[in-house]
Amino acid sequence: MSSYLLALDASSSACSAALIRAEGEHRECLSRFEHTPRAHTKRLLPMIDEVLGEAGITPKELDGVAYGQGPGSFTGLRIAAGTAQGLAFGLDCPLVGVSTLEALALQAHRRYHFRHIVTALDARMGEVYTAAWRCGEDLASLCDDEVVIDPARVILPDQQTDWVGVGSGFALWDQFDDLLKASMTQHLTDLEPRAEEMAWIGLRGLNAGAGRAPIEVQPVYLRNDVAWKKPA
Repeated sequence: MSSYLLALDASSSACSAALIRAEGEHRECLSRFEHTPRAHTKRLLPMIDEVLGEAGITPKELDGVAYGQGPGSFTGLRIAAGTAQGLAFGLDCPLVGVSTLEALALQAHRRYHFRHIVTALDARMGEVYTAAWRCGEDLASLCDDEVVIDPARVILPDQQTDWVGVGSGFALWDQFDDLLKASMTQHLTDLEPRAEEMAWIGLRGLNAGAGRAPIEVQPVYLRNDVAWKKPA
């Protein structure tokens, strides 16, 4: 018997949806990914319809829903959370929130086989959302808490390891500490979180009993004060 998990994300300038079909040990993933600044609300639901249609299933056949819970764009996170919660509530199925930084680390590991990754997303206001990960066997393990911080204050778990930086936050490369830069063999700024990795992470979470009632899963902003204030 097959089981299905839908994942969606709108945490960055990109918008994406993915569907995993699991049957025994077999896994198949269908996905959509587009750079759609300011058009997430227009594209997210059609993307969901597209992956469900390609799989030949209806929403009622879903066993769970996962979404990018953050950190990331405040507006995008609310769009994804509202859509995911509405689907899970209407279908009476569990919801799994997935870290956008974990999904980004897993994408870099799967695509480039990196094992020691620092993910960083531009948080605006001169800060980044960041975390360090050790990756292997298609898993990304968190080294320390995810934080929002000034790039100059980002510290690596150790200086002896060759780290790779991934994410839009590394567009602020000149602002990072010199010791960190010396321990990074390269940094990539073009990767963005994708629903495809969130689907794989969400399926593991669902199988491990991490699925929750829709009302219990909330976006993770990291920054408490989300309002932009005009300087005096």
